[in-house]
Amino acid sequence: MASLMVVMGLIGLQACSTAPMSQYQVDEQRASVREMADQTLERLYQQYPDARRRIERAAGYAVFSNFGLKILFMGSATGEGIAVNNATRRETFMRMVELQPGYGFGVQRFRLVFVFEDSQAFDQFVYSGWEFGANAMASARTSTQQMGNQLGVSVSPGVLMYQVSEEGAIVGVSITGAKYYPDPDLN
Repeated sequence: MASLMVVMGLIGLQACSTAPMSQYQVDEQRASVREMADQTLERLYQQYPDARRRIERAAGYAVFSNFGLKILFMGSATGEGIAVNNATRRETFMRMVELQPGYGFGVQRFRLVFVFEDSQAFDQFVYSGWEFGANAMASARTSTQQMGNQLGVSVSPGVLMYQVSEEGAIVGVSITGAKYYPDPDLN
């Protein structure tokens, strides 16, 4: 219980912004997120060339960088990313927060690429926010088994997800209790 309180406190502190960012800081942060997304997509395309075609044909995609810390019974992760509407090329800068229940200890870094097969799934993710919880996790596990050697995992209707570590692509999903939402400071 104490570790849960510490994690919730850390997430709360991160959510509090002490001062608005300057235009220079906003531009720098946007450039950093775009660079991370470009590097992640290149890594994914090098290892799995079919992913490029899936993303190009999709209604849109989102790329996130994720950094997590787990101590004893609870962990958390935060991240930032960008969602791109393929029809309009409009970019929406996003944030994510994740809670990771369960015993463990360590630091984890990976990146996520979401592919939205239709505009409804994309719009719901970007404009309504999106939560990835236990039900989506169970669905992803089932889909992973059904997809055999394919890398992407269907995490909800119309949404495919790739998880990429520093070493390369990961088959499977290891996120639970995540919330994705537009970044009020960068949009």
